[in-house]
Amino acid sequence: MTDEHLATRTSRAVGAVVGSAVGDALGAPFEFGEPGVYRAHFPDGSGEMRGGGGWDPGEATDDTQMAVLVGESLLEHGGLEPADLFGRFQRWAAGEPKDIGLQTEQVLTGGDPWDTAAGLHFAMTGRAAGNGSLMRAATSAVYFAGAGRWATMDAARRIAALTHGDRAAWEGTAVLHELIRVALDGADPSAAVPETLRHVHPDHRARWSTVLSPDWHPDDATEFNGAVWPALGSALWALRTTSSFEESLGAAIDLGGDTDTVAAVTGALAGAVHGIGAVPERWTAPLHVPLPGFGDRVLRCPELTGLALALAGTPSVDSR
Repeated sequence: MTDEHLATRTSRAVGAVVGSAVGDALGAPFEFGEPGVYRAHFPDGSGEMRGGGGWDPGEATDDTQMAVLVGESLLEHGGLEPADLFGRFQRWAAGEPKDIGLQTEQVLTGGDPWDTAAGLHFAMTGRAAGNGSLMRAATSAVYFAGAGRWATMDAARRIAALTHGDRAAWEGTAVLHELIRVALDGADPSAAVPETLRHVHPDHRARWSTVLSPDWHPDDATEFNGAVWPALGSALWALRTTSSFEESLGAAIDLGGDTDTVAAVTGALAGAVHGIGAVPERWTAPLHVPLPGFGDRVLRCPELTGLALALAGTPSVDSR
């Protein structure tokens, strides 16, 4: 691997992690808004971090908070230790975060063991295809990317299964992992969809093929974008139909609904494609990620950058 290739890949890895956090924080104040809400606030398309909905300007939500916990567990253990990661999630949930998905909260606070909690919840409710495992995937996608397609998709499923008992969520998170891996290598994630779908569980392949097809539009969604299918489909649509990081986030948030998560997923993909240099400083400067349950820890862009570099296996000195 040449130095030039490494530098490009490093920029993309940082772009994926920081880009996801930026999308999360940018989209948070618009959550549950109607379509067009972003454009109404920023008619020139040049959005700013703003407060609202209980969030301070630049404050990341549970999406990024959980992604940080995933990344730190992977680094401390040199790989996936599901029991440790579940324990971190539980500690965070007990710290009373401002926002936590209902399904995720029930799994983490129900008192069941890490290896049965999500499955038991799904067996009782029959509902576990939310986008909560997609939203936290940027850090693990960067960590496992170098190990290849099988390893990254397998890890995605195992991490998703800690809180989501529905295989639809596992497969969607696996697809996102793979598309980020492809982007980190400098290829087009949209073009990689057909090959990626060959590695999706056969029972779920057709539905994922529909929402990830080139002619799919978020208006075609049959569920609210808090569900895993339209969340990932909308993020890929926002990437596919725009030409810059900024434009992709604007398009994602302007869809309304679950704006923080759709923008977080979009930011991970767009950051992996365009690199950290495409993420505006006016968005990274106010970015901050509190970690409920972990004292007074607050990560800002330099800490997120360091986390991304470590996950990518790149010494911090290479970030200069």
